Amino acid sequence: MLNRLTKLALGLALPIALLTSGPVMAEIREHSLKFAAANNKGHPQVMGMEKFAELVKEKSGGKIEVKLFPGGVLGGDVQTVSALQGGVIEMTVLNAGILASNVKQFGAVDLPFLFNSGEEADKVMDGAFGTSLMKLLPDTGLVGLAYWELGFRNLTNNRHPVTKLEDIKGLKIRTIQSPIPIELFNSLGANAVPLPYTELYTALETGTVDGQENPAANIINAKFFEVQKYMTVTRHQYNPQIVLISKKFWDGLNDEEKAVFQSAATEARDYQRKVSRELDAKAIEEIKKTGMEVAELSPEETQKLRDAVKPLIDKFAGQIGAETVTQLFKELDTVRGK
Repeated sequence: MLNRLTKLALGLALPIALLTSGPVMAEIREHSLKFAAANNKGHPQVMGMEKFAELVKEKSGGKIEVKLFPGGVLGGDVQTVSALQGGVIEMTVLNAGILASNVKQFGAVDLPFLFNSGEEADKVMDGAFGTSLMKLLPDTGLVGLAYWELGFRNLTNNRHPVTKLEDIKGLKIRTIQSPIPIELFNSLGANAVPLPYTELYTALETGTVDGQENPAANIINAKFFEVQKYMTVTRHQYNPQIVLISKKFWDGLNDEEKAVFQSAATEARDYQRKVSRELDAKAIEEIKKTGMEVAELSPEETQKLRDAVKPLIDKFAGQIGAETVTQLFKELDTVRGK
């Protein structure tokens, strides 16, 4: 009788113990994945990737290996996004605005003269607005983990110094493959030529295009100073970057593995932004040392540029979605204390 009662008590105790001991954490399994990007080693983008890979290895106890493929060796940004959707490549980091062809609302981050500082952009992209954009990605086969930064874009060319709006007229300027940058330079009187970043140096070297626009760190990292004579500090556009992971790969991860990737992307974000801003501050001085002529626009000429591109906001608001653009400017006002 006692034996039977003991067995009964043990039988009841086991499920009670399981219920009270909390959820059982899934074990982190071994994974190896490819993380591709367009910029070369030494660029803040790639430094962020390196930090991310270190953090994933550390947080997974060495079970998850992130293999890095910088320098566009696996293709340009648009091609890489397609590879993520197909599950051929697991991760990439690229300008968030390029995703406008997948999710139209991402076009909002390409609007010219949008942010006054990187810190201002951080608050908007890490807040409700950036989160709302990320929520639209899974339906396209992509998952967003964090926003990093490329920084403020500046204009270079090989024909003449640009110190006023009229100097831009007639220049063939390479832009990223996104509608707003193309329209932006066309509206300033240039001839915009959308090209993958991986083809840009050759296009400049051969004269296919007269110039391009990128942050100072890119101009140094890609050695554009070898094939460009003039730079103008226009800061006409700020590029938040987005760290993407293939939904096909993501859906195969358990919750603990997903947490490793998410926390690593967020932690690497803070490091990457810090490095990016430090290098950007030094890059313009380095560019001057290469022999490039660097011009600063006067406040009056900057205002002329701002006025010239204002119609773009109204034009693209309809395409991006009025609700998205309204939310963006509302959050900007909040950040600025208006």
